[in-house]
Amino acid sequence: MTETVVEFARAEDAQAAVKQFASTIGALLTLVEQETSLVRAGRVRQATLLEPQKSDLASAYMKASVRLSANRQALTRHVPNELRILADLHRELQARLKTNMTVLATAHAVSEDIIRGVSTELQRKASPSTYGASGRTSQPSPRTAQPLAVSRSI
Repeated sequence: MTETVVEFARAEDAQAAVKQFASTIGALLTLVEQETSLVRAGRVRQATLLEPQKSDLASAYMKASVRLSANRQALTRHVPNELRILADLHRELQARLKTNMTVLATAHAVSEDIIRGVSTELQRKASPSTYGASGRTSQPSPRTAQPLAVSRSI
């Protein structure tokens, strides 16, 4: 789907588009910060409830970004100061997204380690305690390990 690029003929049109984009970035900043806080607090289920809103805002962000990029010359001519403000907001969004991604990756790694630990412990308890030819306890073969069923829904 390609949109027809309409250059902003008036400064008011350009200013309104920039204001709308800044509003979208502000809403994304708030939502990403909220998601980050919830995941840090271990409230992952509540964080997942933000996904539809986050997806909608990301879509609006991308559409507005493409529109403004296509009209860069008109924006530079009509609202150069607002473009600097948008650039600052964009940098702030990138920094918060980086933090958000780090927190989400950490939560993923921790939960994966917990599941691996539970699986290892279940396998250890399920295997018989016997001694091998060397006099040491035998470790169960990974091929004979019983699968661990985990519900991926949070």
